Amino acid sequence: MKNSAPTFLKHHFLIAMPHMADPHFAQTVTYLIEHNDQGAMGLVINKPNGLTLADVLEQLRPDDAAPMLCHSLPIFAGGPVQTDRGFVLHPAGPQFQATLELGELGLSTSQDVLFAIADGTGPERYLIALGYAGWDAGQLEAELADNAWLTCQADPAILFDIPFDQRLDAAAARLGVTLALLTSQAGHA
Repeated sequence: MKNSAPTFLKHHFLIAMPHMADPHFAQTVTYLIEHNDQGAMGLVINKPNGLTLADVLEQLRPDDAAPMLCHSLPIFAGGPVQTDRGFVLHPAGPQFQATLELGELGLSTSQDVLFAIADGTGPERYLIALGYAGWDAGQLEAELADNAWLTCQADPAILFDIPFDQRLDAAAARLGVTLALLTSQAGHA
């Protein structure tokens, strides 16, 4: 029997199944930034953490008042790992002090991207998160085998254009699935 190469899900969405019990991931959709034989990293894209960009800027630039727009820009709980570390996912193009090119997207981790957004010179489309989701080698594959997640190709429109509270259903709809119709009980056929 020939061994097949593993399927990696970089640039895919992980859609939590209704029976997901982990409070960090229940009813979430996660964008996978990286997935390889070493593990996986992603950002939860539909779970605001209660902070706004104005709250973050108050800590970074305490002497400057944040523009009014910043008071309505949510910060997302990107995952349970390094929750004090910020990530800005945006379309490729703008380069900041620390930007990782992800094909058609960029991931910036330096403060200058936040200042640029606040000042109106940053990317027009973005998602700001604190923390990330991480999986050790083989861990995500085991969760997929246990039917914890559905997966589909990521769609930038879901990341940036659809309101956060509609992203989970929009991602599932890419698969033709209505999550509300799925049972919340795990099982195997």
